[in-house]
Amino acid sequence: MLNLEQKGFYKGVNLGGWFSQCDYSPEKMDSFITEQDFKIISTWGVDHVRIPIDYNILEREDGFARIDNAIAMCEAYGLHTVLDLHKTEGFSFDNYAEYETGFFENKIYQEHFYNIWESFAKRYGKKSQQVAFELLNEVTDACYLPVWNQVADTCIKRIRKFAPDVLILVGSYENNSPETVEYLNPPYDDNIIYNMHCYEPLKFTHQGAYWTDKINPDERFCFEKSNITENYFEQLFASAIAKAQKHHTVLYCGEYGVIDRVNPEDILKWFQVIHRVFETYKIGRCAWNYKALDFGLSDARLNHVREEILKNL
Repeated sequence: MLNLEQKGFYKGVNLGGWFSQCDYSPEKMDSFITEQDFKIISTWGVDHVRIPIDYNILEREDGFARIDNAIAMCEAYGLHTVLDLHKTEGFSFDNYAEYETGFFENKIYQEHFYNIWESFAKRYGKKSQQVAFELLNEVTDACYLPVWNQVADTCIKRIRKFAPDVLILVGSYENNSPETVEYLNPPYDDNIIYNMHCYEPLKFTHQGAYWTDKINPDERFCFEKSNITENYFEQLFASAIAKAQKHHTVLYCGEYGVIDRVNPEDILKWFQVIHRVFETYKIGRCAWNYKALDFGLSDARLNHVREEILKNL
C-alpha cells in the first residue's frame, strides 16, 4: 500500500491564485508567487505544494515554461509538487466567477483534456518521485459521475503510456466531497490515490463568503457552538476511508481550510481537530491556501497563531 509520508505528499500547502483563479497576466504570474515564497514554504514543515493550473495557462506560449520553473523551485527547496488541473475546457468547478460548460457531453473537450495530460506525462513523467498529477478539480454534479469515472480511467490509461508510475489523484462529485469517494471506480492501478476536499462544516469555514448561495454572508459561528469534534470528521470521512481500505489505496485531502472572516484563534482550533483525524488515519493533505483568496495562511492576520497552525497542518 502507498505511504504518502514516504512519498513526500503527506503535508502540503496550495498555491492557488497563481496559475488559476487569476487574470493570467504576466505581471500577476511573475509577482504573485516568487522564489522567496518557496523559501518561506520550505520552513513550514510541509513536504509538497499543490499548484492549481487552468487550461488557459497551457495555451500561452510561455505556459509550460512557467510550470517548469515552478517545479524547479520546488526541487531547489526540497518540496514535491502536485499538478492540479483546476479548470479544463468545458468545465470549471466555479460557476459564480467563471462559466465553462459541456465537458461531460463533448468528446472534443474530453480529447483536449486527454491531450493536456499526455503533454504533462511526456514532460514530467520521468519526475515521478517528485511530481504527482491531479486529474481535475472538484467535479460538481452527481449526474456527471458515470462519464467522469469513464473519462478518468481513459485519461489514466493514456497517461500511463508515458508516465507508468506517477501518482495520480482522482476525486469524486459534489466538489470532491468525502462522502462521494465511495462512488469512484476501483483504482486503475497501484499508483492511484483517492482525493477529497474538506471545508466542513461549511457554515463555519465559509462564513461571510460572498461567492456562493450556500451561505448567508451575515451569519457568524464561533468554534465552540459549531460541534466540531474528531468524531464529526471521523464520521464524515468514514465511507472514504472504507473505500480506500477496500481497494488497498490511501486518501488525500487536496484542499481544506477556513475563511479569513473567522477569528484566528477559532481557525487554529479547527486545524487542530482535523489534524488529529488526518494523523490517526494517515490521510495526506494540502491546506488552502498559502496566500490570499480569502484563506491566506501567510496573511498578517495570522501572525500570532501561524506557528501553531503550521504544527497542525
